[in-house]
Amino acid sequence: QGQVTESGGGVVQTGGSLRLSCTASGVDFDDVAMAWFRHPQGPAREGVAVVCSDGTTTYADSVKGRATISRENAKHAMSLQMNSLKPEDTAMYYCAAGLGVIGPAFRFLVSEYNLWGQGTQVTVSS
Repeated sequence: QGQVTESGGGVVQTGGSLRLSCTASGVDFDDVAMAWFRHPQGPAREGVAVVCSDGTTTYADSVKGRATISRENAKHAMSLQMNSLKPEDTAMYYCAAGLGVIGPAFRFLVSEYNLWGQGTQVTVSS
């Protein structure tokens, strides 16, 4: 049974940077899309960034230019570098893995992802 595990959350000041990491096990990592979602207080879980099995990346408008998602297939690992953090980036961040090919229109749909981590909290103080 597959599993994904996040790390790297914490408290950072506005304008600071943070790197979130995720490792996967029990899956054919080369064939999965890896994604970060976040869940601020109240609203539904929202997609942040996706890196597909072919290396294609997709970013939410809210983080474009401030975030970089990358993957290392040999290590079954994926990371998200976030810069110029804002208070509105405060949320629980979740790593997710989606089996198979996910079309561009579906990459931020929660239902497309089969494995979810427990989440890691990111708090940006003003």
